[in-house]
Amino acid sequence: MLPLLIRGTLAPLARLVYRPDVEGAENVPSSGPVLFAPNHRSAIDTAVLSLVSPRPVRFLGKAEYFTGKGVRGRALASFLSALGYVPVERGNAMAGLAALGAARDVLEAGETFAIYPEGTRSLDGRLHRGHTGVGSLALETGATVVPVALSGTERLLPVGRKIPRFAKVRVRFGEPLDFSRYAGLGSSPAIRRAVTDEIMYSIMELSGLEYVDRYHERPASEAA
Repeated sequence: MLPLLIRGTLAPLARLVYRPDVEGAENVPSSGPVLFAPNHRSAIDTAVLSLVSPRPVRFLGKAEYFTGKGVRGRALASFLSALGYVPVERGNAMAGLAALGAARDVLEAGETFAIYPEGTRSLDGRLHRGHTGVGSLALETGATVVPVALSGTERLLPVGRKIPRFAKVRVRFGEPLDFSRYAGLGSSPAIRRAVTDEIMYSIMELSGLEYVDRYHERPASEAA
């Protein structure tokens, strides 16, 4: 019931209060596996995308968020699950493989999943080189990739702030990307990189952000 409550009550209320500018929602296929690939500017990006997406969307979330004790811990776990978070461990190579496996399961079930190709929030406002996990997922599952441009979320919830303030937010869903021409080539690092770069180029064009062809280093506070 909680997911229905969030999408039926919380989402419309949030849209009414904050009035996000949403474009291109018609670009999201109404059925079948869809992989959202957004840029990442703020800790609230996930909630914003979840609340404006025309389809329920799943995300990766830190496993420790789901293991809290007492009423508060259980309530947080239930709320995050209702928002679409999938709990995964973070911080090592095995955790990364498990995260991709969890995402693959969602897509192979015909659902919608979102992954931030940059891997972490951009602290300089630029778009950074994408990690090839997004390319691997697209190739292995055959999911349609929809690039997403988020802007204004860094003002809605700046670093260090816990309560969102009023700020204009814009969410743009781009034209779907089909990589079926690479069917059967998902094991090739070069193909995974080519697919990832094409996705990042689409995000760059959609967002208008300056692109930097190097990975954004994760802040120490997020690395653990």
